[in-house]
Amino acid sequence: MHISEGVLSGQVLVAGGVLAAAGTAIGLKKMDYERVAEVGILASAFFVASLINVRIGVSSAHLILNGILGLLLGWAAFPAIFVALILQAVLFQFGGITVLGVNTVIMALPSVICYYLFSNIIFKSNSLAITAAFLGGFLSVLFSGLLLGVALIFTEESFFEMVLLIVGANFPVMVIEGIVTAFCVMFLRKVRPEMLPGYVK
Repeated sequence: MHISEGVLSGQVLVAGGVLAAAGTAIGLKKMDYERVAEVGILASAFFVASLINVRIGVSSAHLILNGILGLLLGWAAFPAIFVALILQAVLFQFGGITVLGVNTVIMALPSVICYYLFSNIIFKSNSLAITAAFLGGFLSVLFSGLLLGVALIFTEESFFEMVLLIVGANFPVMVIEGIVTAFCVMFLRKVRPEMLPGYVK
């Protein structure tokens, strides 16, 4: 769901850069530095998943994994996603440097929102945990699509039809992300519950 270079207005690029810098600063401040290796592994998973993409107009559809990043990392998803996007832009020309801030916000802010919405539920009953994890994965992609739409519409109102296309084309991705996130959360509940927020020995 990367926005390409040369699409967005200067004002949107600046706003995205400021928000990304603020989110990354908060993420670094809140990060438990004993979990740096875990953050790096999850950033790598995000990096690899985003490499497999299908072009849609000025954007693309691909797995994002920002739901599971949000549930596991909270605010630390910002620096994790930021670093992965830098590497994608430099090594593979996905997105770009000028749109780095906007792309970071589009993918990381929904992660943090889903963390606050669902992190307190994933140690409830199995049915509640599966539902919360699925919604975390599904809604993180939906929110990313909506934020992408906001960035495009603030650049040019005629992009509205493109926004509908992008959100619609990403609906299968939303469902797949929900399923993957639910599977990951239930797996971690059994084998590494300490990786999940709210874990109490």
